[in-house]
Amino acid sequence: MKKLFPLIFFLALMVSACGANQTPQVVLPTIEQDSYPTLQASGSGSSQNVGGFNVNLQRAWRDGKTVNADVCFAMPDTSDWTIWSTHLDYGNQTITDFEASLQNSSNGQPGKRCDQISFYVPPDADLSSASLVIESIGARPTTDEYCSLYMPKIQQALNQRGLGIALDCKPDSNGVKTMQIISKPASMSEADAEKIVYSDEFYTIKGPWKFSVNLGQ
Repeated sequence: MKKLFPLIFFLALMVSACGANQTPQVVLPTIEQDSYPTLQASGSGSSQNVGGFNVNLQRAWRDGKTVNADVCFAMPDTSDWTIWSTHLDYGNQTITDFEASLQNSSNGQPGKRCDQISFYVPPDADLSSASLVIESIGARPTTDEYCSLYMPKIQQALNQRGLGIALDCKPDSNGVKTMQIISKPASMSEADAEKIVYSDEFYTIKGPWKFSVNLGQ
């Protein structure tokens, strides 16, 4: 019995040491799935016509903290038109930051474009009476398009307003024709003249097109 006592004592020490070296269990926080609802809007599939220009909301849905909408419209010309300005309104809140991406959902119709726009919203946002507002669509001109397509329209608008700004297309240092301001009032700075001439009003179509959507509470 005396021989067994040291052995039992040694085994007890080994078991105690092994227990001390065990990695403590990590308890991860539980995310409530109900905090991130997914819901299709009941106001999808509607169209709005403003100034003779039609915009269609194909569908809108809430996916967790993101509100998405597929918006389609007929392109005015062959330029790269897209959603230029939009916002999501709910309660007393307005979200203006958005992401837009081209969707292949125009059903092969020539001259039609569909964009998916996305907004990030708090998971507890009440979107039961929300509004998606498309303020404008636009197509930023290339250097060539300013000369071949936009300069006559811009010059006409400047003349109608009596601003005294004259434009022309001349080769730059690389031999590429660019739209340039060739004359302006002496009292007007070059920066102010450029702000007028290159304003997005000349390559955007203004709405607004407003769609009411119910995306739940």
